Amino acid sequence: MAENNLMEKIVSLCKRRGFIYPGSEIYGGLKGTWDYGPLGAELKFNIKQEWWKTMVREREDVVGASASILMNPKVWEASGHTAGFTDPLIECRICHERVRADQEDVIKEHEKIHKGKADWTEAKKFNLLVEAKIGVVEGEKNSVYLRGEITQGVHVNFKNILNSSRLKIPFGVAQIGKAFRNEITPGNFTYRSIEFEQMELQYYVKPEEKESMRQYEFWKNMRLDWYKSLGIKTENLRLREHKKDELAHYAKAAWDIEYNAPFGWKECEGLHHRGDWDLSRHQEFSGQDMSYFDEETKEKYIPWVIETSGGVDRAALFFLIDAYEEEKDRIILKLSPKIAPYKVAVFPLLANKPQLVEVAGKIYNDLRKDFVTAWDDRGNIGKRYYSQDEIGTPFCITVDFDSLEKRDVTVRHRDTTKQERVKIDELKSFLEEKLK
Repeated sequence: MAENNLMEKIVSLCKRRGFIYPGSEIYGGLKGTWDYGPLGAELKFNIKQEWWKTMVREREDVVGASASILMNPKVWEASGHTAGFTDPLIECRICHERVRADQEDVIKEHEKIHKGKADWTEAKKFNLLVEAKIGVVEGEKNSVYLRGEITQGVHVNFKNILNSSRLKIPFGVAQIGKAFRNEITPGNFTYRSIEFEQMELQYYVKPEEKESMRQYEFWKNMRLDWYKSLGIKTENLRLREHKKDELAHYAKAAWDIEYNAPFGWKECEGLHHRGDWDLSRHQEFSGQDMSYFDEETKEKYIPWVIETSGGVDRAALFFLIDAYEEEKDRIILKLSPKIAPYKVAVFPLLANKPQLVEVAGKIYNDLRKDFVTAWDDRGNIGKRYYSQDEIGTPFCITVDFDSLEKRDVTVRHRDTTKQERVKIDELKSFLEEKLK
C-alpha cells in the first residue's frame, strides 16, 4: 500500500466513520485544528484511561495532577519558553507562504508545486507560544499565554503536592491535558497541530548520577513496552537517542520513542533527563524554596527530574495507522480491545422480526451497563459485520431464531471472523475474559 495512499485512506475513514473531523469545517476550517467525533472521542478516552491506569493506578509512587491551562506569564520566563521556545521561519516572497526553515521536505514540496520559483526570505526566529488576553475591560486586558506544554504546571506545584501528600523521593506526578503551539507548518493530519493533548510524568529523583540514570532507563523501556502492549507492532517502534546538537543545554539525556509512520519515522513520545533545571529556575524566578528535605539522611537538595512526555493525538493516529488492514472486500481496524471505541456490537438477525429485536434489545441494554456497546439492525448481516470491522469493534453478537429456543447467540471475532455460540447468561463473563 503506497504511503500517501494509506494516509488518504486513514483520513477518509476517520471522517466517514466519526473518528476525526477538520476543525470548524463549515466555516472553511482552521488549519492545524481537529475535532474528534463519537468514535474518536472514545478512542482518545480509552488511550488516556490505559495510560492513567499504568502510570498512576498501578503504582504507589505516582500521584495525579491537573493544572490550569492559563498560568502567570512569569512561569514561561522561568522555564525559558519566552526566550527560547522558537522555530526558524522563512517566507516565500512570491506566494507569502511561511514554513519552518529546518523542514527540508516541506520546502522541497513547496518548490515542486511552484516549479522551482520559490524565493525565500532570510530565516527569522518565531516564538511558538500562543498569546491570549484576559480582563473584563477592553483596552486594559493583560497578556498571558496558552501553555506550550503541560510540564510546568506540575513543577510550580511541587511543594504543594509534596506537603499535601507526604510523598518521599523518588516519586512521580502524572498529568494529562491540553497544550498549544503556534505551529508554522501544522500537517500530517493530527501529527502536528496547534492544539493537542499531552500525557506526561514528572518523576523526581535524588541528584545522583548512577541512580537517576537507572530510573531513566526503567521509564524509557517501560514506556516503549506500553505501546507494544496496546497492539503497536514491534517493528514499527524504535528508540532514538538525541544527538548532541539536539539536546537542550540542561538535558543530561534525551531519547524519543519513534513510530514508522507513512510520512517517516516520527516522534511518538519523548523521554528526558531534565536534571534540576525546572525546580531551580522556578526557585530563582519566584523566590520560593523548591528544595526537598530528606528526613532519613537529613539532606536538603533540589531533585532531578525524569520526564516521559507523549501526545494523546499522536498516539491515537499511530494506533489507527498500525491497526489498519485490508482483506479482500473488507477493511479492518485491528485495534487492541482495550482502546477500541466499541467493545461489542449487538444485532437482531432480521430487523422486521419483533421476537429477535426484543431479545437483542435486552442483551444490548444489559451489556451496555458494563461495555461500550453498539446497536445495528440496518441491512444484511454481512454488511453489519464489515461496518463494525471498519471501526475496530472486537466482537459482534447476533440474535437469530435458534437464540429464541436455545438461549444462546452467535459471537463473531473481528480479526479471524470465527463464530461461536455462547449462552446469553454467560455473555458478560465471556466478554470480560476476552477484553482483558
